[in-house]
Amino acid sequence: MRTILFICTGNTCRSPMAEAIARDMLARGVVDTGGGRVLVESAGIAALDGGAVSDETLEALEALGIRHEGRSKRLTAEMIRAADAVLAMTPSHAEAARRLVSGEPEHESKVMPVDPRAAMEDPIGMGQEAYDRLARWLVHALPARLREILAPRGTPSGHCDQGAST
Repeated sequence: MRTILFICTGNTCRSPMAEAIARDMLARGVVDTGGGRVLVESAGIAALDGGAVSDETLEALEALGIRHEGRSKRLTAEMIRAADAVLAMTPSHAEAARRLVSGEPEHESKVMPVDPRAAMEDPIGMGQEAYDRLARWLVHALPARLREILAPRGTPSGHCDQGAST
């Protein structure tokens, strides 16, 4: 089984939204898993364990026809080690994750941005439209990233090429 871990700050907005959208895409076959099972999770670098996902996140997901149940979790080194890919919302999230596994290049190299061209703005306090905009952006950006990660190992599009460049 492959594991994809999305990370943000508090694990109440961005990363659970990305988790839910990615899980839905995989379940509907939008992205081919190559016949293998894929576990999609999320965590936050400064999350409080057991916190509720924001109402705005749930509303944005509901507008896409996606249900999400879950509570916030603090990112740990073990989560990073267990994942095949760790997708960070911002470069600072990626750096914080890499510090947790500092000196372990095989795990540091798993940490990469969701989108290498852009950090994902935190929608907290910005109103429902910001959450809806983030959800639309994720629906657009995630398929290509998931395909890269889930490509058969050893192919040029696999995540091994996505080093710690952010």
